[in-house]
Amino acid sequence: MGVAEPAGQERILITGATSAIGGELALYYAKPGIELTLHGRNAAILEPLAERCRQAGAQVQTHQLDLRDLDALHDWLSRCAAFDLVIVNAGMNIHVGPNGEPEAWADTELLLDINVKASLRVVQSVLPAMRVRGRGQIALMSSLAAYFGLPTTPSYSASKAAVKAYGEGLRGWLAPEGIKVNVVMPGYVSSPMCDAMPGPKPFLWTPQRAAKRIARALKANKARISFPFPLNLGCWFLAVLPARLSVFILSKIGYDA
Repeated sequence: MGVAEPAGQERILITGATSAIGGELALYYAKPGIELTLHGRNAAILEPLAERCRQAGAQVQTHQLDLRDLDALHDWLSRCAAFDLVIVNAGMNIHVGPNGEPEAWADTELLLDINVKASLRVVQSVLPAMRVRGRGQIALMSSLAAYFGLPTTPSYSASKAAVKAYGEGLRGWLAPEGIKVNVVMPGYVSSPMCDAMPGPKPFLWTPQRAAKRIARALKANKARISFPFPLNLGCWFLAVLPARLSVFILSKIGYDA
């Protein structure tokens, strides 16, 4: 049974707040009555972002931490006040080389540490307080690439598929306890990480548009927040078509390694 608490500030944690979507989500939520905890490694981006959020009326705390240090990550979040909303947004991408060179193992390890292991560690660190209260919300940042692995970004696709499956499992497990879990699956959103990815980028969205869609869907507690619609439908079809046909389609539209 949850513990009753007096009304007060709504506490929101955003990891990877220095990314394009993370920063826009922070600005979207920044208002009086909101206490933001923003995580990011780039102080040159994080501190100006925090100041903009304060000017909008939010209370803001910042934290710089290497997410690969899972023990330090857990210690920090275990000492934080209970959060009402946790947006697990931090992530990275790698891809095969222009001439078919494989992804470097060191890069693959780093990607899995940040995209998968750190994401799961964040959830496990904030979840106990939510379960005590009997409420809370966790949003996990996946990708449309989780539907079917792209030949240009196999490790990234695999990491986002893992996050998708994890979030779907959590939602079914935790819903009876009053805890909401949502999986966010964006398509291409303009950012340095997106720009570095090989292949075409159809239906490119701005970070502002993506953040607004995500925040509104989180308020509605949608299980899967995937966009934009045409690309979402196409990626879903890749998952249900025979794999040989899906790979053929991808090669014809420019997603061949």
